[in-house]
Amino acid sequence: MRVKPGLEVMLENSRYIDKKIGLVTNHTGVDSGLEQNIDLMLRQGYKITALFSPEHGLFGDYPDGEYVESSVYPGTGIPIYSLFGDTQKPTGDMLQDVDVLIFDIQDIGSRYYTYMSTMLLSMEAASQHGVQFVVLDRPNPIGGTDVEGNVTKPSWISPVAYAHIAIRHGMTPGEIARFVAAQEGLPEPQLVPMEHWSREMYFPDTELPWVPTSPSAPSIEMALLYPGTCLLEGTNVSEGRGTSVPFQVLGAPWIDGAELSKALNDMGLPGVKARPAYFRPSFSKWTDQVCRGIQVHIFEPEKVRPVELGVRLLFALRDLYPNHFRLTPPGADRKRFLDLLCGGDDLSTALENDHSPDALLEKWAQEAEEFRKQRQDYLLYQ
Repeated sequence: MRVKPGLEVMLENSRYIDKKIGLVTNHTGVDSGLEQNIDLMLRQGYKITALFSPEHGLFGDYPDGEYVESSVYPGTGIPIYSLFGDTQKPTGDMLQDVDVLIFDIQDIGSRYYTYMSTMLLSMEAASQHGVQFVVLDRPNPIGGTDVEGNVTKPSWISPVAYAHIAIRHGMTPGEIARFVAAQEGLPEPQLVPMEHWSREMYFPDTELPWVPTSPSAPSIEMALLYPGTCLLEGTNVSEGRGTSVPFQVLGAPWIDGAELSKALNDMGLPGVKARPAYFRPSFSKWTDQVCRGIQVHIFEPEKVRPVELGVRLLFALRDLYPNHFRLTPPGADRKRFLDLLCGGDDLSTALENDHSPDALLEKWAQEAEEFRKQRQDYLLYQ
């Protein structure tokens, strides 16, 4: 049975139609027929007084990390306030004509993705300014049962490690909002749950259309690998940005694809297999240079352990190419980007000091299991 997202549930009973609404959304905020939430709500008589856009902008046309301008929604005069520009959270002035702040964005299921950071900062702003906060829930596209990876350390909160949750958290936006509100002592958000979603579902099981969540998130295959292959963003190895299959291909001019694919396949990682691949990124790392590397193919989605895959891949690159493989140097904040992604320096320290990733993965598995227990009271679905 097709999953009914929170947007459709809200529209069916006209909840909040008598309120002045601020809508935090982007191009993924569509119904099962691919109609945009903004247009659907306006047509039904909702009064939207302000729009708020995350990273990549309202229409998904900004590259990753790029400053997003504020603008106006075409044909309506409704302001679009960027939450990835001068401010990362709604201000009092932006909320002065808002009774209810509604969040409706499709997440990708990994802690690195900044959409949930935008949600939580918006929830915080709503609390500060006496505005009701609502989440229209959507599926976790990579399932709600598996939990993997470490939990962000207290001093490492950032837009790519926005809360004390695991890398692959297995939660929906509504569940994350409930969990973090309780942890931070914020008012419990109002939720419009989905109908017919269950935790074992992957996105194809929902019978909903997949809208690429960003310019580098074209497919559900990418979403499943992303909790692991995104770790390459903190290195000098291309994670495939600037190609048609980002986070599925990876490489650099100095990698031997046959050697790396054999090393990865010999590990016997469940659900995946690698093959040698060549590609030439059109932007990002190694722009216009031929990269040799691998493409990771998914055979059994329910068995894939993406975080373990990513960690073991980094160790293999370190061991095979010690004269070339490097972590990205610290930025102005004196923190490496790999450490920001991981919400701590466990992985970079292990890469520098340990012979194998086994001890790190065991430690992270313990953190993931503890988080699994902590999240239990905040889950909405079986």
